[in-house]
Amino acid sequence: MLDIPLSALEVAMVQTGTRAVDTLRDTAAFAQAMERLDYRRLWYAEHHHSPAIGAFPPVVLTAHAAASTSVIRLGSGGVLAPNHAPLTVAEQFGTLAALHEDRIDLGIGRGPGTFDEAIARALRRGAGPATDAEYRQDVAAVLSFLVEEVALGPLPEPWLLVSSTAGAALAAALGLPVAIAHHIRPDNTLAAVEGYRAAFTASRWCERPRVLLCVETVCAPTQEEAVWRAGPMNVVKAGLLKGLSQAPFPTPAQAAAHPFTEQERQALDAFRAQQAVGTPEVVVGRLAQLAAATGAQELMLATPVYDLGDRIGSYELVRKHWGAASGPAAGSAALV
Repeated sequence: MLDIPLSALEVAMVQTGTRAVDTLRDTAAFAQAMERLDYRRLWYAEHHHSPAIGAFPPVVLTAHAAASTSVIRLGSGGVLAPNHAPLTVAEQFGTLAALHEDRIDLGIGRGPGTFDEAIARALRRGAGPATDAEYRQDVAAVLSFLVEEVALGPLPEPWLLVSSTAGAALAAALGLPVAIAHHIRPDNTLAAVEGYRAAFTASRWCERPRVLLCVETVCAPTQEEAVWRAGPMNVVKAGLLKGLSQAPFPTPAQAAAHPFTEQERQALDAFRAQQAVGTPEVVVGRLAQLAAATGAQELMLATPVYDLGDRIGSYELVRKHWGAASGPAAGSAALV
């Protein structure tokens, strides 16, 4: 039986016809639903200057959700190190860990969280993109400050978010658990996992390699309905392929009417084939397949669908059917 824990990633989409404040109000209800459904942890992503995704700081959403839940782990997925002073990150998450003992995660990532170069520079007070050496120094500084400067009691659990072999190598060198962004760059997943395990060095944070795999997951009673619900994110992705700013997160009907080019359709179909979209049987089988291929100890589901009820419903269907299939029977270890 499948006994790998399931977790959730909150992207906080700003839906067409709503306001950012409406999205914020939904976050507490979503966190409570994930706790009720027994998801292990809920992380918040950092984004900037996107009409489709709210620019809500993960530390603020974590604090807000922690105040309205009691047992689910909460944290960042992730805080983007180049945008923040390491001591500030350590102080914020150290405080959260003291207030909500054994419930706070600190997921650290590298990207700017925006495709707008001017916004990226503004976040870094005019500086350009972080170099590999600067990023490594930032992550190491956050970890050091957590222990030496702001340890108020229990520490947050640190993770490194990666989508490349270089990021995986850093996680291995620092002895951190790793969250693999399969939902962003699936073609890099196997190489990143293999490199991480091969080079891992034990640390105070983690004694042995620990892999969490994040997968875009949309589950519905029928395959057609799942594809329909997944449509809005396809519009967002198509815009990102062109480097264009997006309108608010579209409705499924708007997405169905969107004029995708043939090249975009091929790219989106190839991406979806590496994620988990479909009926409960299809999704659970696909997730089991990915877990078998990567040896992940935990799966995190990213479910960017328009309606809050549909989004919670997707997580509920997966939770209900998870464990109903055995690993070997769920499919081969191939990722595609």
